[in-house]
Amino acid sequence: MEHFIVSARKYRPAVFKDVVGQQAITNTLENAIENNHLAQALLFTGPRGVGKTTCARILAKKINSDGTEKEGEDFAFNIFELDAASNNSVDDIRNLIDQVRIPPQVGKYKVYIIDEVHMLSSAAFNAFLKTLEEPPKHAIFILATTEKHKIIPTILSRCQIFDFRRIGVRDIKEHLAEVAKAENIEAEDDALHIIAQKADGALRDALSIFDRVVSFAGKNLTREAVTENLNVLDYTWYFQITDLLLENNIPQVLVTYNDILSKGFDGHHFIMGLASHFRDLLVCKNQETIELLEVGEQVKTMYFEQSQKTSPRFLIEAIDIANTCDLKYKNSQNQRLLVELCLMQLASLTFQGEKKNSNSGQRFVIPPSYFKSEKFTSEKITSAGSVVPKPTKKIETDPDSYRDEAEKEIVREPLEEIASKNKISEEIISEEKVTQKPNGGQPEKVIERPQILAERNAKKVSALSLKSIQKKQEIKQELVANQPDAENLPVTEFSEEEMQAAWDEYTTNVESNGKYNLLSHLTMGVPKLDGSVIHLEFPNQTIKTEVERAKYELLGFLREKLQNYEIDLDITVNETAEKRYAYTTREKFEKMKEKNPLIEKLRREFDLDI
Repeated sequence: MEHFIVSARKYRPAVFKDVVGQQAITNTLENAIENNHLAQALLFTGPRGVGKTTCARILAKKINSDGTEKEGEDFAFNIFELDAASNNSVDDIRNLIDQVRIPPQVGKYKVYIIDEVHMLSSAAFNAFLKTLEEPPKHAIFILATTEKHKIIPTILSRCQIFDFRRIGVRDIKEHLAEVAKAENIEAEDDALHIIAQKADGALRDALSIFDRVVSFAGKNLTREAVTENLNVLDYTWYFQITDLLLENNIPQVLVTYNDILSKGFDGHHFIMGLASHFRDLLVCKNQETIELLEVGEQVKTMYFEQSQKTSPRFLIEAIDIANTCDLKYKNSQNQRLLVELCLMQLASLTFQGEKKNSNSGQRFVIPPSYFKSEKFTSEKITSAGSVVPKPTKKIETDPDSYRDEAEKEIVREPLEEIASKNKISEEIISEEKVTQKPNGGQPEKVIERPQILAERNAKKVSALSLKSIQKKQEIKQELVANQPDAENLPVTEFSEEEMQAAWDEYTTNVESNGKYNLLSHLTMGVPKLDGSVIHLEFPNQTIKTEVERAKYELLGFLREKLQNYEIDLDITVNETAEKRYAYTTREKFEKMKEKNPLIEKLRREFDLDI
């Protein structure tokens, strides 16, 4: 019986041109040898099975070849391979350093190939530094590793680094076809493509899988034999599932998924493959991206035909749903139900039944363009939700101001508060300038933006820090600075009855604007007039703070109404009233008992607790 040699060893490349998928590196090494520019320390790094050790052996053999050697000469005496995984101590490196000093007996160079060099200990790395930096002229070191990040920087800086990349599916498939031809094996293109995909960029793994499948299927390598032996879910299942999803056939989709599980396939593997299938269909939709489809020619035709039945929107949403299911799979307690729910959602994407066509139950959405329309500027939404037309507000300004919207702006009430609370939220009211229209119609209101910003910032300032005090002073100065020039303003005398009438008119405006909290504070007591100062007294500090926020707005109204710009507000807290204010449950009960003594009898009769 003839001794069997695995394909990975039997078809290992002997020259650089036979190396698969690393043309850039092999060309660089060949040119370096021809031009005598080869470094004395090389580092080959990259994934497993991509040709690092193979290129090291080819390089070691080629630099010792001068044309006079015998055919088949491998210069084994000049090539030393060291496995750093098992020889990683300082003593092993010292023995290596001692051997480096001896020149070669045959050839020009002694080549030391250290595989898995990242396994060396820190002490071994440090012992190796000096020799690696200044080796003898006849010594060349080739270090190979799959984990470059584990090598200390001082080693990396002394080496010329070559990064090997993963081998493409097409390159692996072409190499497997050559091996199959050399072995007199008939292999389908799809079968070799599945093996190449399963190898994940490693040619050695692909050759190992090829040997295993050939042992199972014999001289005729078919797609069915490969998928059965490798336990790979055939792509025909994905085409079948996608057709059912496009037909909205949820029952048959669930039955097909059950058949897939019964064959021993994992649900997570299935959903990842389905997402990749949708991605490949999306790639087929455009001629510019069709090159990204790494499948055989026969399968590419099937992808193209099915992609014509789908829309880009469906595929994008399907990829998103499948990817979400993939992310949730590991943490799910009922993984089968999760995948089934994902399939039902996918089958409902193209459903055009009553649910899709009906507007019942859908939330009414107002587009952002509505807020800029003339209709919105000419309507006022009341607290009850009805729409009442009102005169359109216009900005009286020159044409240049249209190019500078930062100067003036009309503030509108937010519509979200109307939808959520069914009443108007408190809008920002600033001091307004009233001008008369040329035709004698209704006065126009122009709201200054600096006043708006100051009022808005005043509401955002916290009262819990020292910094807020300084901020409030700055806002106060800003408001004062925006007041009209006091030299030319009227100072008309007024009576307390006129002041009270103006006060009542302001509270009416506050109520119409929906500021019920402020309304309750302003109507809590009676304002008292002392000269041009109006005194207000409140039972606690909280109410005082709320009223002070509307102080400048109130002053502006009173000054304009009474034509006296010396009016000021004095807001104080009555300590006695604050102490009598009922806060606790017991205090509230005592207040109620003062008004109706029968409440105490009721409590005793039913033995109630307070």
